[in-house]
Amino acid sequence: MPSDTLTITDNRTGKTIEVPIEHGTVRATDLRQLRLDAQDFGIITYDPGYMNTGSCRSRITFIDGDQGILRYRGYPIEQLAEESTHLECSWLILNGELPVRSDLTAWENDIVNNMAVNEAFKPFFNSLWHDAHPMGMLQAAIAALGTFHAPSKKVHDRGERAKHIRNLIAQVPTLAAYAYRHNAGLPFVGPDSMLSYTGNFLNMMFSRGDTRHRPHQVLERALDILFILHADHEQNCSTSTMRMVGSAQTDPYAAVSAASAALYGPLHGGANEAVLTMLREIGNKENIPEFIKGVKEGQGRLMGFGHRVYKNYDPRARIVKKCAEEVFEVTGRNPLIEVAAELERIALEDEYFIRRKLYPNVDFYSGVIYEAMGFPTEMFTVLFAVARTVGWLAQWEELITDSDQKIARPRQVYLGEEIRDYVAIDKRD
Repeated sequence: MPSDTLTITDNRTGKTIEVPIEHGTVRATDLRQLRLDAQDFGIITYDPGYMNTGSCRSRITFIDGDQGILRYRGYPIEQLAEESTHLECSWLILNGELPVRSDLTAWENDIVNNMAVNEAFKPFFNSLWHDAHPMGMLQAAIAALGTFHAPSKKVHDRGERAKHIRNLIAQVPTLAAYAYRHNAGLPFVGPDSMLSYTGNFLNMMFSRGDTRHRPHQVLERALDILFILHADHEQNCSTSTMRMVGSAQTDPYAAVSAASAALYGPLHGGANEAVLTMLREIGNKENIPEFIKGVKEGQGRLMGFGHRVYKNYDPRARIVKKCAEEVFEVTGRNPLIEVAAELERIALEDEYFIRRKLYPNVDFYSGVIYEAMGFPTEMFTVLFAVARTVGWLAQWEELITDSDQKIARPRQVYLGEEIRDYVAIDKRD
């Protein structure tokens, strides 16, 4: 009869061990039983990029990349994007269940009524270079926000955690809007309690003079959907950074700042900007065959296709594509969408891309939507950070309350020099 164990024989010594399998995993530390002698540290796993290493047990987000499935707390992303709101999803991601109406109303009011930041942030942003990248400004501002909240260091106090989780979800959009307006040379606009969460963000971004910006309902809803799609995505680079920094019992402001630094990298948060650059370089549909030919010959990359996790069509990409059509009915059709749609059609029918399982991901259409809504490309990663804040914080909360977790400290495989004696400078070759 099969049992939930793995039998391993070390051919160097002939020793055999049996280690338990739980949830399809074995504990890496069990391998340390395999050692050459008493002084040997034991076998460790070598896994650059954590391609096959589970760093935590989580109940937040489920992804099946082969089937193209994404769920928050068990709810399919398609249903949430169709029926829910970003703040309702935030409650779900943080608490594990959908809220009843009274809880949702209180949560929405609590968030919107706490979106204002200290007046000191106006001179803070004005002290930064006029064309500083908004993502760099946001990262610095989030870290600075923590200096206003010393009690946030009490990470084992449940009440304090809840308060600062709320603060970050509420105030990161405000800091993001301030970064944009600093770049644009515009006066800062504070939140308005009469507007929704995403309505407030659009108002703080695009208000002119004393006139409140009333975002079109379609655009407000589109941004809300995009925020839902980006709210969490399991143990990606920035989330793992959030957990690693949080494992030192760092306060949530510093940890979110660190996570946003990881997101800042072009291989993570900057992908939709890269898609727009690619589409502009292609220019029109007639140039697509030549572009595809160049990709196959190694002369370029097909941005927005393929994913580290998904080996099927990214479920978020279908939602974004539908959302794009609704946005264009309000903003007018972005000509790049025609290039994108034709590029997708050709790639999905080409055996070269099918064999490599290169399907559109969420970044393929999201940048085109953001551009149509008036966001400059340098703000795209900032929008990602605003949406992902809740996921980072839910993962941080799960880490803090998980008795299995310890301060992160990966091992290395040392390949450097053995011990050698110091040589005086005048005796060196």
